[in-house]
Amino acid sequence: MKANRWRSGRSVKAAFLAGALTLALGAGTAYAYWATTGSGSGSAAAGDMQTVTVDALVPGDTPASTLIPGGTADVVLRVTNPNPYPVQVYSVTGNGPVTADTAHPACTTTGVTLAGSPGPLSPTISIDANSTALVTLPGAAGMDATSQSACQGSTFHLPVTLAVRK
Repeated sequence: MKANRWRSGRSVKAAFLAGALTLALGAGTAYAYWATTGSGSGSAAAGDMQTVTVDALVPGDTPASTLIPGGTADVVLRVTNPNPYPVQVYSVTGNGPVTADTAHPACTTTGVTLAGSPGPLSPTISIDANSTALVTLPGAAGMDATSQSACQGSTFHLPVTLAVRK
């Protein structure tokens, strides 16, 4: 019977020792997890935004309204975004004299202006990545009374500069 007690006591001691050792290792691991530090370095490079362009309209790109002396009309822009991410058109400003199309060479005084400086645009206009979109600026072209009769039926070219942001 003593032999059984000795084995039973030994089993209890072994179990206690195994439990204490497990607890000690677990506490050490927890301490290491919370007490360790590390360092390192990283780098990133900013890419350059490619130029977003405004192209002349092509057949089928027609504004919904037309200009008359003393009136306003929509301006339609064909905007191309060659970037691999979408961009937002922030503002549009005039960038040079307005000219009539080549079919109206006698239209030398157009009387046409880009009404104000439509920017910042609200709501902003988004151009998807690697795409072309038509952008309509409602009532952005104005024609005053100095426009010549030879300008009737003209399509006007309004040079503009776009400010775009990622």
